[in-house]
Amino acid sequence: MRTDIEFQSGGVTCRGWLYRPEGTEAAPAIVMSHGFSATRHMGLAPFAERFRAAGFAVLVFDYRCLGDSGGDERGRIIPQDQHDDLRAAIDFLQAQPGIDAARIGLWGTSYSGGHVLFVGSLDARIKAIAAQVPALAVARSLIGFVGAEGFAAYLDAFAADLAGRNAGRPSAQVPIVAPEGQPCVFPSPEARDWFATSAPGPEAGWVNHTTLESLARMAEYTPAAFIDLAAKPLLLLAAEHDGIIPVQQVHAVFARAQEPKELEVYPCGHFGLYPGRPYHEAAAERAAGWFLRWL
Repeated sequence: MRTDIEFQSGGVTCRGWLYRPEGTEAAPAIVMSHGFSATRHMGLAPFAERFRAAGFAVLVFDYRCLGDSGGDERGRIIPQDQHDDLRAAIDFLQAQPGIDAARIGLWGTSYSGGHVLFVGSLDARIKAIAAQVPALAVARSLIGFVGAEGFAAYLDAFAADLAGRNAGRPSAQVPIVAPEGQPCVFPSPEARDWFATSAPGPEAGWVNHTTLESLARMAEYTPAAFIDLAAKPLLLLAAEHDGIIPVQQVHAVFARAQEPKELEVYPCGHFGLYPGRPYHEAAAERAAGWFLRWL
């Protein structure tokens, strides 16, 4: 069973779905969220259905300023705000009848894969984490997209954009994906293909832009900063040929994490674990098994 839900986070309404398993009076639960700019309509339902079938309640939601959630500046993506949205989602979930508030896990993918590492490391309510192709050394990933000169140009643009915002002007917009050769956040054919096929219409609620402010906050964000502080079950799902999150970054973070931990690396690119891609079923099954083991 899936119902529409909403909750408040910092005065903004976040909206999502709550899945409930059959015949469970106090179900363990998982909070799920998507990657940079993506909405819950872009392939999260098959993961949630797999987790529900395994006996979990599942909360899937859109961050503020994205999808069906509130927020006036559409496409604004600030990691600290999204952390607060995650924490508010946990609050909401724990207050629901039929939920075992002592058995809550986090699942995130890409940018939210980084968020669940950050929040899960510091939030005592979280008992298990599964991070799929997680964002890690974000500034280094940006340099990988645009090179050292391009990154230096970004830093100049960030400073100018901040000055403009301080003068009362809105932050400049940047496309998420764009035709080859045009500036955007993810300048790769793989990313263009995934967004084109995963957000085919307005029902997905996706907007093809973010703000320079969002990219500036992305560049200074270190999602795995506290990974060595939390001794809680951690599953990392990585892609061997990931052009967005180099697998070497995942290995380095995994080495810093405390036990219990496991790392699964699939022979695909960044988007190969999503629905309709070769390793989706394997990744969903692996995460479900992890939560069954630890929640």
